[in-house]
Amino acid sequence: MTGHTVRQCSSWILLSLLAIDLALTAGCSGKAATARYPDHPAPNTGSTCFAEALPTVGEGGLAWADTLDMARQKSLDNCARYAGRSGGTPNTCHVVMAECKH
Repeated sequence: MTGHTVRQCSSWILLSLLAIDLALTAGCSGKAATARYPDHPAPNTGSTCFAEALPTVGEGGLAWADTLDMARQKSLDNCARYAGRSGGTPNTCHVVMAECKH
């Protein structure tokens, strides 16, 4: 009788551990996605224009703003910052794409 009780108890422990593991895994899968590119933030709610600037060598910059001119300037500033950090050429940054959503 003792052997049967131990096996039954072991089964319950294993099933409980499996249930806990599945619950934890399911909880993690529902997490909100985080930005993959922290240097390229998502647009603010009111920003409808964006621009991207790239240097000859190094990382470029993407920026969102309310106007096209502001987006261009911000992307150039970001480009110079990121190109300098990545060992690139910040003084060669130029806007390669700029547009506003309608």
